[in-house]
Amino acid sequence: MKLVSWNVNGLRACVKKGFEDYFRETDADIFCVQETKLQEGQIDFSPKGYEGYWNYAAKKGYSGTAVFTKIKPVMVTYGIGMDKHDQEGRVINAEFDNFQLVNVYTPNSQRELARLGYRQEWEDDFRTYLMTLAARKPVIVCGDLNVAHNEIDLKNPKTNRMNAGFTDEERSKMTDLLGSGFIDTFRHFYPDMENIYTWWSYMGNARPNNTGWRIDYFLTSVTLQGNLLDAYIYPEIMGSDHCPIGLEINI
Repeated sequence: MKLVSWNVNGLRACVKKGFEDYFRETDADIFCVQETKLQEGQIDFSPKGYEGYWNYAAKKGYSGTAVFTKIKPVMVTYGIGMDKHDQEGRVINAEFDNFQLVNVYTPNSQRELARLGYRQEWEDDFRTYLMTLAARKPVIVCGDLNVAHNEIDLKNPKTNRMNAGFTDEERSKMTDLLGSGFIDTFRHFYPDMENIYTWWSYMGNARPNNTGWRIDYFLTSVTLQGNLLDAYIYPEIMGSDHCPIGLEINI
């Protein structure tokens, strides 16, 4: 099974930059999107052969997630069941016969860490949510987790220490999440690979210079370790400040 995840930073804008061509060419079994930045009816995207599921933020033009799958889910739920977190369209859970797929767009801690306190609450509640799911059936988590876990995961760790996405607090929460029974699939296959990123600032020629961060992930329950085939990052694919990532799994 081939899965793809991409923070498109505005799906309508990304469609104008070749998103639909990439979607067709990659031919994923499940394709997850974050930061759609739209409301129902604002785009006509219903790819043939796929079931589509959307979670919209209450705030227009903000956040949002979508899942497109060739395999019809047993059930689809939206959010994590907590009102304080479920107004921004950040989570879709598609449950299948043998696993659950959680597409997530994690809140950013913002400039001057204005939202770091909320982000810490989110992390604890989201981890509890995933652990509850995993107690029933194995879980695959994909999306923009808005954290570079280790120094190898961004170009300039020293100058970014304590900036949003690389605070000790955010990194510690990522460690906690992995420690609760999940695998960072890319590092599972490529523990020492350097200079491979999924997000680049639009400022300062960051992408041409590959001054990036790896903040997009496929995580799986440790019980799926033997099913993992490979994990991918596609930095050559343009259209957003993020690039797509992929996972191949036998499930």
